[in-house]
Amino acid sequence: NYYSNKISKKIGEKDMERRVVITGLGAITPIGKDVNESWNSILNKKCGIDNISLFDNSTFKTKVDAEVKNYESQEYFDLKQSKRLDRSSQFAIIASREAFKDSGITKENTDFERVGVFVSSGIAGLSTIQEQCTINCTKGHNRISPMFIPMSIANMPAGNVAIELGAKGESISILSACASSTHAIGEAYKTIKYGSEDVIIAGGSEASICEIGIAGFENMKALSSATDITRASIPFDKERSGFVMGEGAGVLVLEELEHAQKRGAKIYAEIIGYGATSDAYHITSPAPDGEGAARAMTRAIEDAKIKPEDINYINAHGTSTHLNDSCETMAIKKALGEYSSKVMISSTKGNTGHLLGAAGGVEAIFCTKAIEQGKVPPTINYKEKDEECDLDIVPNEVRNEKINIAMSNSLGFGGHNASIILKKYEPNCIFCGNSKNLIAFKDKLVCPKCAEKIGAIQSTMNEEADE
Repeated sequence: NYYSNKISKKIGEKDMERRVVITGLGAITPIGKDVNESWNSILNKKCGIDNISLFDNSTFKTKVDAEVKNYESQEYFDLKQSKRLDRSSQFAIIASREAFKDSGITKENTDFERVGVFVSSGIAGLSTIQEQCTINCTKGHNRISPMFIPMSIANMPAGNVAIELGAKGESISILSACASSTHAIGEAYKTIKYGSEDVIIAGGSEASICEIGIAGFENMKALSSATDITRASIPFDKERSGFVMGEGAGVLVLEELEHAQKRGAKIYAEIIGYGATSDAYHITSPAPDGEGAARAMTRAIEDAKIKPEDINYINAHGTSTHLNDSCETMAIKKALGEYSSKVMISSTKGNTGHLLGAAGGVEAIFCTKAIEQGKVPPTINYKEKDEECDLDIVPNEVRNEKINIAMSNSLGFGGHNASIILKKYEPNCIFCGNSKNLIAFKDKLVCPKCAEKIGAIQSTMNEEADE
């Protein structure tokens, strides 16, 4: 590494930033109990929205949600564990188990002191909070469970995943409402890129479908009151009237490229850019012209060192609220300029509902699968065109298109904006980034032009050594 860096400096390049790749995927969603089932449901245009079954909603205006179907905790945990883990932590562990197994990481091929966990949640233990507050009001404070706090606090999905997997690196939970898991993935990317960790389990989990969760969003007029499940979550449709609350988890294993290569890992895609900003405008409404979201996308594009026209597909935040979808459309236009009318854009929340803090994790997985398989997820249940949302939203039908670069957007209450950019993985020259006609140099790859420079530099270094 010292020798390579010395040559790198002489060539005129800075010490190379480490590349970050995706080597494992895990999910549990309203449309599938793992990644393959969830992705196949996207391709089959399955809608995971149905009538609320987790509580009696007869007095609520909101009649539908997007629950994980037929979930039984004891299929995944013993009785003691299932009673001590909030549903959000259960989902986080289930998705992380799948992602970690998929990655092939073991204690034989990885230093677990350099494995981090960045798993976020928007609200985390809301159902536990409701349950224990009810006990306090009906039975008194002496009956509050001693597990109340460790079950409900928002860092516990990350903490429980670290305990489950034995990951002893940095473990954090970034809380930024519906942008939480995209922030988690972006910050994990930066942490690996600059050398602090070799592997990070990153994403988000959410399980906030309960009386106070639905009531809180319903009373602020954020939820759809539609009873037709095919017209409840309808991103970019003129008749959209609010989002549908969903639940689940999406987790990715991010890994430093050379670490992945040394252990022969399957590489799904590469993360090449991340941008995050604040609207600094309002606690719930996005900036009217989408400028904050546009800046997040622009930062991600600059970080990725690409041009707007290099992006093939955007998985939009697309919540099915009037303000979000119109403002995000304006933001995409600001960030991509004239090219915004040509890029393919879709929201998969017509399938999954809005998983709040877990949305970005699940949608990053869908971007990864789109890159891997060359299939663009559609915006399902779309009928009525909105003049304010006039971009190519891939309505109703999957498109077979080569996806080289994809962007995923997440926007949260409080004005939190995050965008990540994923790219189809290909080996590059470690010095200049060229991907053509690569030559082996020690245990790295270089292009012919840099190899020529290396030869000249080696000769000079040898002459200096002789002197």
